[in-house]
Amino acid sequence: MPRGIVGAAQREDAVAIDATAAADTFPKLLVHNARVRADRPALRHKDLGIWQTWTWADLLDEVRAYAVGLHRLGLKRGDTIAIVGANRPRIYGSVMAAQMLGAVPVPVYADAVADELAYVLAHAEVRFAAVEDQEQVDKIVSVAERLPKLETMVYDELKGLRDYDHAKLRAIDDVIADGRTALANDPKVAEWLDNEIAAGKGSDISIILYTSGTTGQSKGVVLSAKGCIDAARDTVAFDKLTDQDEALAYLPIAWVGDHYLNYAQQLVAGFCTACPEHGETAMQDLREIGPTFYFAPPRTFETMLTRVMIRMEDASFIKRKLFHYFIGVARRYGEAILNGQPVPVQGRLLYRLGQFLVYAPLKNVLGLSRVRVAYTAGEAIGPDLFSFYRSLGMNLKQLYGQTEAFLYVTCQPDGQIYSDTVGPAAPNVDIRIADSGEVLFKSPGMFVGYFKDDAKTKEAMTSDGYVKTGDAGFFDQKTGHLKIIDRAKDVGKLNDGTLFPPKYIENKLKFFPNIREAVAYGDKRDFVAVMLNIDLTAVGSWAERNNVVYGSYQELAGHPLVYDMVARHVEETNRALAADKMTAGAQIRRFLILHKELDADDGELTRTQKVRRGFIAERYDPLIKALYDGSAEADISTEVTFEDGRKGNLSARVKIRDVTTVPTLEKAA
Repeated sequence: MPRGIVGAAQREDAVAIDATAAADTFPKLLVHNARVRADRPALRHKDLGIWQTWTWADLLDEVRAYAVGLHRLGLKRGDTIAIVGANRPRIYGSVMAAQMLGAVPVPVYADAVADELAYVLAHAEVRFAAVEDQEQVDKIVSVAERLPKLETMVYDELKGLRDYDHAKLRAIDDVIADGRTALANDPKVAEWLDNEIAAGKGSDISIILYTSGTTGQSKGVVLSAKGCIDAARDTVAFDKLTDQDEALAYLPIAWVGDHYLNYAQQLVAGFCTACPEHGETAMQDLREIGPTFYFAPPRTFETMLTRVMIRMEDASFIKRKLFHYFIGVARRYGEAILNGQPVPVQGRLLYRLGQFLVYAPLKNVLGLSRVRVAYTAGEAIGPDLFSFYRSLGMNLKQLYGQTEAFLYVTCQPDGQIYSDTVGPAAPNVDIRIADSGEVLFKSPGMFVGYFKDDAKTKEAMTSDGYVKTGDAGFFDQKTGHLKIIDRAKDVGKLNDGTLFPPKYIENKLKFFPNIREAVAYGDKRDFVAVMLNIDLTAVGSWAERNNVVYGSYQELAGHPLVYDMVARHVEETNRALAADKMTAGAQIRRFLILHKELDADDGELTRTQKVRRGFIAERYDPLIKALYDGSAEADISTEVTFEDGRKGNLSARVKIRDVTTVPTLEKAA
């Protein structure tokens, strides 16, 4: 990306509006940031192993040229433009340039298969698409007949596209160069663009974000500019974010979390967003950047912990003993020290020693040394996993949000952080619990409606304007904070009346590094049974150390020693469930390890890696029946999607194990 720093005179020409007083759209915020913090870093990107930096002045200069270039291709106010790619400056710049023209960006998951892309692009009626590379171009070209309104694609990465037909395909470099030439040759173009920016209103549609589709077909969530900015301003003030902060943007750009944390909050606070070189290098790039503000879904924290545990198993005996001893110290005293609670002198001294020997080096290896505030959301995080990171001294907090809320519904204030709650209502958010137990809310960032679906919009709202979340929850009497039980439709009861919270049980299981995914069943049944995925990295490392030979995931998942190891994890989970009166009767009786990993390409997970429970129940119905009819094994054949889009079938005979449950106090009596 050319940097072309804007001179002082040019910047004055660029700010034909008073962005400080009238920043009710993101382009106005961009202009404001380029004026008041011109030389502060706005974006970083690691390219060919070298970190490149763009200041706010650089960014405004480039986005203006990009917007003019897109307009010369035909993009105009009210048009929709698909944004498909990973976290790269040009992808974020595509969102900014579109909004500068009054067009509406529609981000799409980069790993979406062609059919998913076709659905979103057709439903959103896009005329333009800004994509990252050849892969995205090929996917869109393969479904072009289903996209009659699509006129032009612009791309960031030239590799592989040189010999393509460029009648409707343009390089973003060329689009920006064309815009620069127009701005340089005709002063009226700059004046016109300033007027376009000034014409933007807070009530304008800022973006359309498609839901993950956990319960069915994705819906386009329409968000207004003012709603997005007001919500971001509230939480920027809540967490005291400033232009001195830095974040790593590695989350899918189509997910509301990325658009909120790495776009809306960035433009409001003026901090720097860093883009990793590739998705595969994100954890390495995290260590190099050392962000001060960090967000990760529970799965990322699970992966981090898994890697740590694998490395410790390969460490020397003394290092292993030292690590586990001081992790025990952290569990006893770490959270209390972080929360400012009284701790015995001996405990404080031991914790300080652990900080020097274990905690600080561990956070440094993970890239979390500079983190001032961190959040997790997207799905429920296991209490043990949450406490692990906080015990290391990391200010990890939970938030509860939805795309329809523009993320935040609740968030945890410093000093009031509990693993079993998601905090009180976020600033200026109103929450109430329906008679059915469903959580309802009103918020500054709440959506305008679902795109082209008034019936679904009406269904999602109460008569007095609250949004229905679909989640069951209640306010904890002791803390006043919200507790989310599960999706309202997923919480059930066993035949004996025992409460069955599947997500709670699944999170308990996923705390173990060897278990990557879990799907629990038990509603209207006599007992709880689970289907599991092992973590190939963790279990593969264990297999190497224990001389277990395997040739594939399927072979490793079915190995008797792997079943023995996982059975111990399930039994330990049962002990944890037995300790809670509410879940003691929902202990796991039987389990199996699936012959394949659950995959978003196969429709089993959403693009945000949430389990599509209903779809899985249909696909693996023979296995579920075998779990409950006492069978020791069952045959299954499932369709799989390969990376190149081809489909095939995978067959296996899956073993089923019984596990021991723990007698509860009531039963013992």
